[in-house]
Amino acid sequence: MRRASLSFGASVVLIGVGFLTSAQLAGQTPSAAGKAYTPARTVDGQPDLQGVWDFRSGTPLERPAQFADKEFLTDTEIAAYEADIAKTRNQDRRDQDARGKVNGEETTGDVARAYNDFWWDFGKKVVGTKRTSLIVDPPDGKIPALTDAAKKRAADRAGLRERVALGPEDRGTGERCIMGFNAGPPMLPSAYNNNMQLVQSKDTVVILNEMVHNARIIPLDGRPHSAIPQWSGDSVGHWEGNTLVVDTVNFYQETSFPNSNPKLHVIEKFTRVAPDTLMYEFTLDDPTTWVKPWTAQVPMRMNSETLYEYACHEGNYGMFNLLSAARSTDKAAAEAAAKGGSR
Repeated sequence: MRRASLSFGASVVLIGVGFLTSAQLAGQTPSAAGKAYTPARTVDGQPDLQGVWDFRSGTPLERPAQFADKEFLTDTEIAAYEADIAKTRNQDRRDQDARGKVNGEETTGDVARAYNDFWWDFGKKVVGTKRTSLIVDPPDGKIPALTDAAKKRAADRAGLRERVALGPEDRGTGERCIMGFNAGPPMLPSAYNNNMQLVQSKDTVVILNEMVHNARIIPLDGRPHSAIPQWSGDSVGHWEGNTLVVDTVNFYQETSFPNSNPKLHVIEKFTRVAPDTLMYEFTLDDPTTWVKPWTAQVPMRMNSETLYEYACHEGNYGMFNLLSAARSTDKAAAEAAAKGGSR
């Protein structure tokens, strides 16, 4: 669990959770005696999914080019891949800790990226499925192509980020402390704060994300979706055997996932496949964004630590300073224009 900061761009990267077999991927984990794993039950008779779950992962969301036609890795390839991750992270630590001078003043190399490697909490191990990507469908392990409308939205948003901000609405939801960059839905491994806590009652499930401490309160009583849009969408859930299925629609604006919009439909599945492993699967469907739906799986491991508050809103100096600097830029431009016009 990591400290509060300005928002980090949603680079999705990849903690090992023990290699899982194909039976585990189906939600049935063989025990030592060869029997399928049966999760413990709550007092209400539901499969017990409660706890703090860590979803760091060294496996990338999309399949890397070097594994273009390879869905699974061998143990030898996993060892080499993880060694490469460790080498890269160690090099980043050295690079970011390197000292130098800027305008004659001593500084540290981590200024440009805000932190050195000590502060990051990227996963460094391939997830238990041995897959080359978290995406399991399409078979190529890639996010489907964007529609023309989505490409235009992406370009428009990039334009907002590149210009001097007219107001907070020009900045992303993470930078504004509205949504965490990995809080979802869907929840995806990222730079730090890759933890969520799941709490159950008979008719309700609560998913509390460490990143921006967002809590989704999910009814299980069969009610329909609300017509009121919300930042994290409107979620309702139900049980399918030992799997909790959460259906989310009615997003207020874009979510924490890049290129998403209010039309997004998210289906999440949570299955406890071992005492210390929760298989998280999600499917994203939005015909206005992608040419077809796509699905990913993220094995989560039990975390024995407590989930602490991430107080992103508390004195969000980054946003204040950004907008103050933008207004200073506006003032300087206006003064320069006035001088030019008075000649």
